[in-house]
Amino acid sequence: MAYCDYIAALPEGERRRLHQRYHDRDYGFPLHNDNELFGRLLLEINQAGLSWETILRKEAHFRKAYDDFDIKKVAAYGRTDRERLLADAGIIRNRLKVEAAIYNAQKILELQSAHGSFERWLESQHPLPLPQWVKLFKQHFKFTGGEIVNEFLMSIGYLPGAHSPDCPRFAEIAVQNPLWMQGDKS
Repeated sequence: MAYCDYIAALPEGERRRLHQRYHDRDYGFPLHNDNELFGRLLLEINQAGLSWETILRKEAHFRKAYDDFDIKKVAAYGRTDRERLLADAGIIRNRLKVEAAIYNAQKILELQSAHGSFERWLESQHPLPLPQWVKLFKQHFKFTGGEIVNEFLMSIGYLPGAHSPDCPRFAEIAVQNPLWMQGDKS
């Protein structure tokens, strides 16, 4: 079921508005800010085993707990920060996910150093089929299985499928010419 259809099936109310906001302004729209790209990856990792609704409800807490997804700050987190995160009921208190966030921030710093930005590194890999993306992410990052990589890349405009062609957001995203619409540039 497409996310658009899922939202349409929800009864009117706060749950539907929560999903609708993410659908209408974030999901599938290209991101060009490395900290926001890192934040989206962090949220996707934390969603593993949980509902996306749980993550949407906690997004503001994640942003605050992880210093507005500032890659440099998160990469420098030490023991005190780990303990703080594991004690924060506003986020997902899973040691593996906390460790992955810090490790992944450190890896993104390395990619930025080598490629100029995390976004440029992502762009330099395009286009890859999903299995190759998953393999690549597993080589560089922690806690990045197939579903996490797929949703991350779809949510930032690298893979198709975020919206069906009859969804109004599809046309809005098409104007931004996301990478999945550009195909193979070689």
